[in-house]
Amino acid sequence: MTSPSTRLLNSNATESPTQAKSGGCGCDSTSSATVERDEKLQERIAKHPCYSEDAHHHYARMHVAVAPACNIQCNYCNRKYDCANESRPGVVSELLTPEEAAHKALVIGGKIPQMTVVGIAGPGDPLANPEKTFRTFELIAEQAPDIKLCLSTNGLMLPDYIDRIKQLNIDHVTITINMVDPEIGAKIYPWVHYKRRRYRGIEGARILHERQMEGLQALKEADILCKVNSVMIPGINDHHLVEVNRVIREKGAFLHNIMPLISAPEHGTHFGLTGQRGPTPKELKEVQDNCSGNMKMMRHCRQCRADAVGLLGEDRSQEFSKEKFLEMAPEYDMEQRATVHEGIEKFKEELKVAKDKALAGKKVANSPKVLVAVATKGGGLVNQHFGHAKEFQIYEVDGNEVRFVGHRKIDQYCQGGYGEEASFEHIMKAIADCKAVLVSKIGNCPQEKLQEAGIQTVEAYDVIEKVALEFYEQYVKELGN
Repeated sequence: MTSPSTRLLNSNATESPTQAKSGGCGCDSTSSATVERDEKLQERIAKHPCYSEDAHHHYARMHVAVAPACNIQCNYCNRKYDCANESRPGVVSELLTPEEAAHKALVIGGKIPQMTVVGIAGPGDPLANPEKTFRTFELIAEQAPDIKLCLSTNGLMLPDYIDRIKQLNIDHVTITINMVDPEIGAKIYPWVHYKRRRYRGIEGARILHERQMEGLQALKEADILCKVNSVMIPGINDHHLVEVNRVIREKGAFLHNIMPLISAPEHGTHFGLTGQRGPTPKELKEVQDNCSGNMKMMRHCRQCRADAVGLLGEDRSQEFSKEKFLEMAPEYDMEQRATVHEGIEKFKEELKVAKDKALAGKKVANSPKVLVAVATKGGGLVNQHFGHAKEFQIYEVDGNEVRFVGHRKIDQYCQGGYGEEASFEHIMKAIADCKAVLVSKIGNCPQEKLQEAGIQTVEAYDVIEKVALEFYEQYVKELGN
């Protein structure tokens, strides 16, 4: 990995503020036990891009598609194989054997040394395919012990495999929990297949709920970190997700990822074909905010394919198709990987100093909050051309802080002269509630169109927080004039 130049950061952050800005609940003191627990948690997630918002700017992950079978049916899911054109859960280009998956992990771990996590998330459910799942983890653990292992499951069979998960040192498990009320669950899950029998309606949803709660409790007792994913479905579970959040927090989950329903008709899902809409960005943020009280919310999820490779927000899976990676000899060098990771951590420290300096002394009472859209290739920097962006990261800014609140996918504007008008209309819909777009460069034409729509453009190559705060100070000054 080639890290962004640290000269940029050093030139803007030669001093560290005397005291870092504190977060949390705003209490004057924190017990040493709580501090120690939080520090240990941060150590465990520090290089996991899905579990740590900070890590997702710098570290990569890969999913290996070894689990085709599933034991429940979700109204928002339609598994697709041999598909390279869609980016959503349940979609893969090709299935792998455990041996092929382990070989792929070693190849990519050498080619992309900032890749720190291998996960199994489908295209079905990993625990509906336990032999393939655990054999894959065994092979990777033997040959690449520095890679973190994680799996994502619907939770139906989770209680049966806690000991095996613990034995393999799988330290991160994600459960998709969309309800804690079986009556709501019956609207999401047509059937559940459990102990060689298919259960429908409320009965099936009740079995799934009970098993999910049992599994969540067992993970807590085994000291395995658990993230819970919830799909927000307007009119079905949107108002219910606050209750889901309360229950999973009590059961020991430490991170909640509330994701928008993906329901385009062309995906062939039940919800897509029956016209069930997904939430707007505003609706999604409102529910996330309502659930963020005592529990960390994950807002950087990209709802990845089951064979995704690379940083979150990018997908390099087509670079490593089966016909390609099987011809590659692994060049997995743990020392070289460690050196790359040391460089990343050094850069992160410099980035933190720059952020702290930008935020130091910011105590502005009653400052209005605004949203800004950021074009970034990662690294915590404004460093991408407007026309090359396929998504914008959204930050909420006021006079005191800059807070990441989500991301929004867009159609790439620069397409060789074709489709740019339609792309711009899609971009405008995605960022209509933003006051500015922060980019490394932007052409005159889109810049003028954004200005006409009341959205300012800021060209910079610097730390996101610094650029956002500088824009905000100018924005507030202009409002006062």
